[in-house]
Amino acid sequence: MFSRIYGVGRPLIIIHGLFGMSDNWNTLGKRFAKNFNVHILDLRNHGRSFHSNEFSYDILSQDLKVYIEDNNLDDPILLGHSLGGKLAMHFCFNNIISVERLIVVDIAPKRYDVDFHVNLLKILQGLSLGNLQSRGEIEKELSRNIKDSSIRFFLMKNLYRDKNRCFNWRLNIDGLLNTLHEIQGADFLDNSIDIPTLFIKGDRSEYINNDDKELIRGHFNNVMFKTINNAGHWVHAEQADLFYEEALAFIVQ
Repeated sequence: MFSRIYGVGRPLIIIHGLFGMSDNWNTLGKRFAKNFNVHILDLRNHGRSFHSNEFSYDILSQDLKVYIEDNNLDDPILLGHSLGGKLAMHFCFNNIISVERLIVVDIAPKRYDVDFHVNLLKILQGLSLGNLQSRGEIEKELSRNIKDSSIRFFLMKNLYRDKNRCFNWRLNIDGLLNTLHEIQGADFLDNSIDIPTLFIKGDRSEYINNDDKELIRGHFNNVMFKTINNAGHWVHAEQADLFYEEALAFIVQ
């Protein structure tokens, strides 16, 4: 599993969301590296990590376990956004390895619909990259079906040129299309944990609501909630300074 590693000290593992990669967290990761040994991961089927036909929380947790053991990371702090947050929760609830603290960013331990994400993958799958010569041309083609420019540019971060200088996707589009249903639910939520946990959400995001907070309190015995103003689902990108301050304050308290 590919990772970017910065700094020394207590281990802090950062896990991106669906269709994301370690690049998305590089700037924040370097800031955290002033105080911690930061490991920013690329999950399987994402970024520079390997492609696979298997993709579920059980599989991803096993990947994370192997990574932690291979890098001799004792009692790591886990920070996960969206899909990465659900993976971090699954990992903790299964007591695979001792975790010091847990930060979950803009996701709740519940079932989410993936139709929107399936549609995005189908749009990418239907794009004839071989006929497109520039990122501008690709962006123009994507704009026909994806009207939100922020989503287009987020997806386009997954573009790269292969050894033949042709555009390709770092995402395993076919593999994810066949397995997205595996990450909809939260069947790991069958007990409670004592790990100090912080849930951070953007005030413009609907991924965590008041009912979700009651659900969370029933399974997380030592939990805090923070809402960051003027931010949506990508709260760490939209309000990076405030996000960093809240996360750091929780870790060092």
